[in-house]
Amino acid sequence: MFASDLEKHELIDFLTESPTKEIFHHQNQEEYLHAIGKVSLAVKKFLNHNQKPFSGVTPAQLRPLFDAVEFEKTHDNYDSLLKEVEQLYTNHAVAFHHPAYIAHLNCPIVIPAVAAEVMISSINSSIDTWDQSAGGTLIEQKLIEWTCDQIGYSKKADGIFTSGGTQSNLMGLLLARDHYAATVLNHNIKLYGLPAEASKFRIFVSEKAHFSIQKNASLLGLGEKSVIKIKTDRSFRMNMVLLEDAIKREIAQGNIPIAVVGTAGTTDFGNVDPLKELAAISKKYNTWFHIDAAYGCGLLLTDKYRSLLNGIELAHSVTVDYHKSFFQPVSSSGFLVNDQKYFNLITHHADYLNPKDHDDDGLPNQVNKSIQTTRRFDALKLWFTLRMMGRDKLGEYFNTIIETAAQIAERLQADSDFELMNESDISALVFRYRPKIVATNVCAMNQYIKKAMFNEGKALVAGTKINQQFYLKFTLLNPLTTLSDIENIIKIIKKHGNEYVRLNLASADFRRN
Repeated sequence: MFASDLEKHELIDFLTESPTKEIFHHQNQEEYLHAIGKVSLAVKKFLNHNQKPFSGVTPAQLRPLFDAVEFEKTHDNYDSLLKEVEQLYTNHAVAFHHPAYIAHLNCPIVIPAVAAEVMISSINSSIDTWDQSAGGTLIEQKLIEWTCDQIGYSKKADGIFTSGGTQSNLMGLLLARDHYAATVLNHNIKLYGLPAEASKFRIFVSEKAHFSIQKNASLLGLGEKSVIKIKTDRSFRMNMVLLEDAIKREIAQGNIPIAVVGTAGTTDFGNVDPLKELAAISKKYNTWFHIDAAYGCGLLLTDKYRSLLNGIELAHSVTVDYHKSFFQPVSSSGFLVNDQKYFNLITHHADYLNPKDHDDDGLPNQVNKSIQTTRRFDALKLWFTLRMMGRDKLGEYFNTIIETAAQIAERLQADSDFELMNESDISALVFRYRPKIVATNVCAMNQYIKKAMFNEGKALVAGTKINQQFYLKFTLLNPLTTLSDIENIIKIIKKHGNEYVRLNLASADFRRN
């Protein structure tokens, strides 16, 4: 009947192969291990292939490859699939782990956290209710308790893991709004919507605060006009005199201060607002005090520089981003409050999910504290990290970052071709290339440098504007970045700056002729 034994075995394999072999299940363990193994090799290839932060690829170069993809046609094996993904993604993915990547607030990640990601994605717990997560709930709660302790909060404190700093800041402003309405206006926003007075609510932040404060004020129905930006001092920290003047002015105009927001680690400069003074002013005017420590939370890890956060324990709420300063994969963030009672302002009970009797039975449902329902078990990454490495090891990494940034600042100050704008509390340095002997458009030259560096891909830096002037920015979050790496980046900056000068001189000569 069969032409060969091979054909017989092929038919047996066809008949016995599971029609649902792709489903994560104990019967498909070999398929799971095969897939994970293939992907691990692809990641290894990514590490070996990407010897610079970026390939320099343009959207115009990549789009034709995507246009050719037809989802109706599938791959027969993982090798074929991964070859496609390599062409479309991994060959061009920006390598945050590379020492010459010093652009945005993207940190290299620690391997224990990567290992946890495999477990998180595979088991796929949802950390909204006890009956969907069990031990996962307690792991998250234990890590929240630990973070609250690092902040200096009492046992009344609580928190929740979030998707990122923007969501955490949203929760801080949400509680500030609803707490004021409940305690001062005797109005329940959750039930009745915004009170008439909401148009007068005002939130006070540094002019260097994260843009999410304005964005979230808009989402909360208060409008961006509710955010009052306070000018900073010469060190780019919120000016306390101007803050109190602004609060008094808004009160005189009939408006209502509901929140003061401090920043522990500004995005551009890495500086920390005077938190104790902010707490005192917030208390004086009976406002909610929120601290955005999405960047500066790494200071919680280091005894050497922890004093920069003195006063954080006085905040009603705090934002932390573990995926910025704790070397965790995205996403891994947290929102903490100094008293768990504040979460009652956003708690909703659904009979099918978290009925009220669960509270009576002592079942811990994290959804009671979250604006998300389904939520990844991101806490496991931090658990793996702390249990394998410990706080002190992470703190050593953060110490290195701060100290390297300070050395780079000295290096830039010593070079007459550079203009340094700040000394950073943490690791963000704003500067520009400005050779004294060259008369040219400095902003245009530095914009050219940034663009040329991105297209070349050998080193990536960020850019920002200060007083409408364009500057370059180093953001150090990699303990592997050394002064030697920075010297090479400085050479690249000067090379492209000099290119710009030559091109403009040639263009000027052409126009004269």
